[in-house]
Amino acid sequence: MKLDAAEEIIDAAVKRARSVGKAVSVAVVDAGGFPVAIRRSDGARPLTPDIARAKAYTAAVMQRPGKMLKKWQESQPVFFAQLSQLPGAALPIMATEGSVTIKKDGEIIGGLGIAGGTADEDQQIADDVLQSLGYELEFAAWGVAGKPATSGED
Repeated sequence: MKLDAAEEIIDAAVKRARSVGKAVSVAVVDAGGFPVAIRRSDGARPLTPDIARAKAYTAAVMQRPGKMLKKWQESQPVFFAQLSQLPGAALPIMATEGSVTIKKDGEIIGGLGIAGGTADEDQQIADDVLQSLGYELEFAAWGVAGKPATSGED
C-alpha cells in the first residue's frame, strides 16, 4: 500500500463522511498492519484515530473485513481475546463494522478502518469508498475454499 493510494482513500472517506454529517477518523495500514496514513477529521472524538487504526490493523492481518469475523469471534471469544495478547500483536483485534480489507487484483494490500459514525455508517462509508476507487470487496468465506462472500455477509 503506497502513501498516495492511502491518502486517496482517506480523502474520499472524509469527504463521504462529511456528506452524511459525520466527523470520522480514517486509518489505512499496509498488508502487515503497519500504519501508512491516519487522519482525524475536525470534530471527530479523541479516541477515534486509535479505534480506526485497530480496525484497519484487524482487516489487514486477519485478511478479512471485520464484519466477516464477527460470527467467528462470537463462537470463540476466548480465542479472539488471546489474539490481542500475542507477543506479535501490535493492536487489539476488532471484529466489527468499519474494518475493511483492501484488496486489488486479487491481492490483499492493506486495511481500512473508519471510526466516528455508527457501526453501519462506518461500514457503508468504507464500502462506498473502496468500491468507488476500484478495490475488491469479495472474500472467500472462512473454511470454504473458493466460495466467494461479500464483506456484507451476515
